[in-house]
Amino acid sequence: QVQLVESGGGLVQPGESLRLSCAASGFTFTWYAMSWYRQAPGKERELVATITPAGDSRNYLYSVKGRFTISRDNAKNTVYLQMNSLKPEDTAVYYCNAAKWWGTGTLVTVSS
Repeated sequence: QVQLVESGGGLVQPGESLRLSCAASGFTFTWYAMSWYRQAPGKERELVATITPAGDSRNYLYSVKGRFTISRDNAKNTVYLQMNSLKPEDTAVYYCNAAKWWGTGTLVTVSS
């Protein structure tokens, strides 16, 4: 049974940082690219960042480049999203994704 379990969301002020984690199980983690998506209230879900199976290549949504970093630990079957200099427009539910599988999301709220 495939599971993707996100953690690390919360309420922060603008300019602060958060690190999201996604623990994966039930599939061969090292075979799959991993992605983070987000969905803000009233908006479509959008791709935030992707990392290749070996972790040697990453792609980012333009609006988060230079602020967010995706990484993975293949020994721990975990993918991370380090989010720095957070802005109110980063407020969303953040989802972990591998191929057709999705986590249930973790809420990030950026507000003063």
